[in-house]
Amino acid sequence: MVCMGRPILQIEINDDQRNELERRVRSGKTSQRDCLRARIILLRAEGKKQQDVAAELDISHVIVSKWTRRFLEQGLDGLCDAPGRGRKPSLPPEKVEMVITKATQPPEGRTRWSTRSMSKESGLSATSVRRIWNSNQIKPHLIKTFKVSNDPRFEEKFWDVIGLYLDPPEKALVLCCDEKSQCQALERTQPGLPLGVGHIQTKTHDYTRHGTTTLFAALDYIEGTIIERTEQRHTHAEWLRFLKQIDRETPKELELHLIVDNYCTHKHKEVRKWLSNHPRFHVHFTPTSSSWMNLVERFFADITSECIRDGSFTSVRKLETSIKKYILARNADPKPYRWVAKGKDILEKINRARTKLNKPIYESGH
Repeated sequence: MVCMGRPILQIEINDDQRNELERRVRSGKTSQRDCLRARIILLRAEGKKQQDVAAELDISHVIVSKWTRRFLEQGLDGLCDAPGRGRKPSLPPEKVEMVITKATQPPEGRTRWSTRSMSKESGLSATSVRRIWNSNQIKPHLIKTFKVSNDPRFEEKFWDVIGLYLDPPEKALVLCCDEKSQCQALERTQPGLPLGVGHIQTKTHDYTRHGTTTLFAALDYIEGTIIERTEQRHTHAEWLRFLKQIDRETPKELELHLIVDNYCTHKHKEVRKWLSNHPRFHVHFTPTSSSWMNLVERFFADITSECIRDGSFTSVRKLETSIKKYILARNADPKPYRWVAKGKDILEKINRARTKLNKPIYESGH
């Protein structure tokens, strides 16, 4: 008589299951428990015996058999622990509820709770308070700033500007223009350490202030290049000089579409008079309190962090020279900013904020 061994149980997995199991094995965020279960199923899917998988993973064949059976019965869901398993919660439910509900009710004289102050109030440890807040997405230490525009022509201006980004006109330049005032020429009172291996860059907190300058910039939306000008002031006279510079430095055969904010100097009667005599200039105003729509603000953020804020300048002239060098290098290898957000999605987000403030929502036909 010939004795036949027990046939190897074949496990078949589809592509989606295999991808998910391999993701669990590779991910550094997967628990060791879940990673082990995923490896068991992957090895069994290769046709290996229970004993071989147990030996390779240094576990008992009972564990291999258990998770193989669970996977065959329930698929990927079978690799999760059944409800009610694991360590039972040790925190009193009433304490947990208090930590959650009182998080929005700061104590008298303070604007928010900290983990330590809430720990003292609730009688729980600061670690427990932090864990409860994290699990419920409560973040008292964070504040988001916002400004909802009250412009009665908001939607009209909104789509006017968005339309230029999403569908730029042919034979024309779209220029995002603005001025960055109060660029300070600060000289640090003591030299700091440069960035090096094993230590971070340092700078003194005190400084000598040598004055300020205003940076006028026009960002070419398509190419990403910058037309710049520095001035000591930012009245309509300086803005008009900047417009004349734009007129000189751009091809005469192209129409110019300027995106600007509602600063009074942009609407001065002398500026309007000059624009009326230069019909190739078309000015598009962003809605009030909506400077985020002007992409030149992205450039101002970059030049502030990469050139101005951490520098040490012995004079305004030194600061202006540094600004011009930065822009010259940037224009040699321009980095265009692209508007990718959908106008409809932005309006929906704004309307949610207006709903919370009990203000009328914008109705869009786009």
